[in-house]
Order: sequence, then structure tokens, then C-alpha cells
Amino acid sequence: MIEPANPDLPIGRQCQLLSISRSSFYYQPKGETALNLALMRQIDEQFLETPFFDVRQMA
Repeated sequence: MIEPANPDLPIGRQCQLLSISRSSFYYQPKGETALNLALMRQIDEQFLETPFFDVRQMA
């Protein structure tokens, strides 16, 4: 969609035409931390053992 190497149309103008901010074009996701992945794994295991628990019981 956006061509950074285009000499005729700057990145800022391309982003403006697509109605997105320039910062969203440059954004690079960081991914999940090891701690967060471990916590999500524990939540998944608990849910598989007790699928009838609601939000309050899981918290």
C-alpha cells in the first residue's frame, strides 16, 4: 500500500491519502513477554480444567 521508495510521493502524503497516521506506518509491535506468555498458559490450563468458571471465579 505505502511505497517508501517512491520519490514522487512522500510517506507523509501517502499516509494522508490512506487516512492513517505516519506513526502507525512506522509502528513495530514488540510481541509478548515471557512472563505474559506464562500467565496466559496458566489461565488456559485452568480454563481447560474448569470451563464452567466465570470471570469472578477465574480472577
